[in-house]
Amino acid sequence: MRVIMDTGPWVALVDRSESRYGECVEWLKQFEGEIFTSEAVLTEVLYLLNFSSKAQSAAFDFILIGAIVLVPSSIESLKMAKKLMEKYQDLPMDFADATLVSLAHDLSIDHIVTFDKKDFGIYRLHKKRSFIVVP
Repeated sequence: MRVIMDTGPWVALVDRSESRYGECVEWLKQFEGEIFTSEAVLTEVLYLLNFSSKAQSAAFDFILIGAIVLVPSSIESLKMAKKLMEKYQDLPMDFADATLVSLAHDLSIDHIVTFDKKDFGIYRLHKKRSFIVVP
């Protein structure tokens, strides 16, 4: 299985004080597959963990050991993110979410690890498919 990783669960995996820490750790222990994310999400994660250089280092380690694959933005994916932010401006869609929807489209992935069921329940993929939200 291949999934897209959003900010909230990634922060919860690193910060034991997060209310959903245990749930995310259990999900990761049982998960078999590949996890992908964007640079915008990494930026959000590091910002939210700025209270601790140790926590930020742990977040980096997910990338450095290959547990999460960081996919850099391309000009085409940025164009798509811009279009998505315009399309969903009434929510509004933030840049990190737009990069994840674009990434999911580019990699043909419909599973997303997020706590944001509301917005990812609205966003649509190619051919109007909806996301499957986990955990």
